[in-house]
Amino acid sequence: MALKIDYALTCQKLRSKIDRLFELSAVKILSLQKSWRPNEGSPVFTVKGKYTCRGWTEWTQGFQFGSALVQFDASGDAKFLEIGRRGTLETMAAHVSHVGVHDHGFNNISTYGNLWRLMREKKIPFDPWEKNFYELALKTSGAIQAARWTKTDDGKGFIYSFNGPHSLFVDTLRSLRSLAVAHQLGHALMAECDQKISLLQRLLDHAELTARFNIYYETGRDIYDERGRTAHESIFNPINGRFRCPSTQQGYSPFSTWMRGLAWALLGYSEQLEFLRFLCSSGKLRRLPDLFTKAATATADFYLAHCCTDGIPMWDTGAPGLRRLGDYLEKPADPFNRIEPVDSSAAAIAAQGLLRFGNFLTAKGTRRTASVIGRQV
Repeated sequence: MALKIDYALTCQKLRSKIDRLFELSAVKILSLQKSWRPNEGSPVFTVKGKYTCRGWTEWTQGFQFGSALVQFDASGDAKFLEIGRRGTLETMAAHVSHVGVHDHGFNNISTYGNLWRLMREKKIPFDPWEKNFYELALKTSGAIQAARWTKTDDGKGFIYSFNGPHSLFVDTLRSLRSLAVAHQLGHALMAECDQKISLLQRLLDHAELTARFNIYYETGRDIYDERGRTAHESIFNPINGRFRCPSTQQGYSPFSTWMRGLAWALLGYSEQLEFLRFLCSSGKLRRLPDLFTKAATATADFYLAHCCTDGIPMWDTGAPGLRRLGDYLEKPADPFNRIEPVDSSAAAIAAQGLLRFGNFLTAKGTRRTASVIGRQV
């Protein structure tokens, strides 16, 4: 048994902790806004408590200004709206037209998408030209993301990572939001000879390939085939589209599970199941792909089995120092241990994924037992 589930918890009981979270985040957002210089790039990770950049990709720029917009949404404090709106206007245009990354969902849905949502929810004044500006950015972002396409030998394909046409990252599942929103806005990717390419179909194909090759189901695929574990990266031959092998960029090895990648998969499939269920209910899609539910279920089970009792995992299931930590899954995560890092970001991502997937199953009338811990989820 790993995570200890408190079935008496309610949203109301968490109110004081949530309020405290936004109190702390307000201070940190304002501090970063004051100290950060946009010409330094995006704040990616901390060194001695202060953010610094990592030049190989600017995938966190949208979080910087998107966090301010979420803070405004939660608090109503207009200065955070100004930070998010101004940062989006002055900084994010390059991300909309960025042809070299797989991170459009992270950057552009967090900024243009949140502003568009706030206007639609009447939380900020309606302005038709401002609305058109956000929608144009979202349409363009979705199409450019979908254009990073490698065809596979089964006639489908995937959005390839910044590593190149051979590389399928598990975390790109969360960038599918850019395709979903652009599709809902009536947009498509236009190719040679005015070929109109469906963003929805590319979303479905990418999610299917990820479920088939980046997630394991204990079907005898190889000796590392543990149900629910994920490979951060899958390598394909870009000439003929055939799968070659698993790999990783941020995990310990291709044969262990980088827990943040697992969390992205859990959240990504839960989010897409919500979206596709809406399309089914509106008659725009015939049925939900069963494979997506299978992938979400497997990754949820694996996460619950491989995090500490407080829900926070270590950074990778194969991290070499874990053996020195003893029965680390039988106690709360210790962020001050000097052997291996814990991953609170994976915990935050997985928490949203578990909540979304639980709500999805409840809406379907599905009630099941998590096989890995023998408790209802």
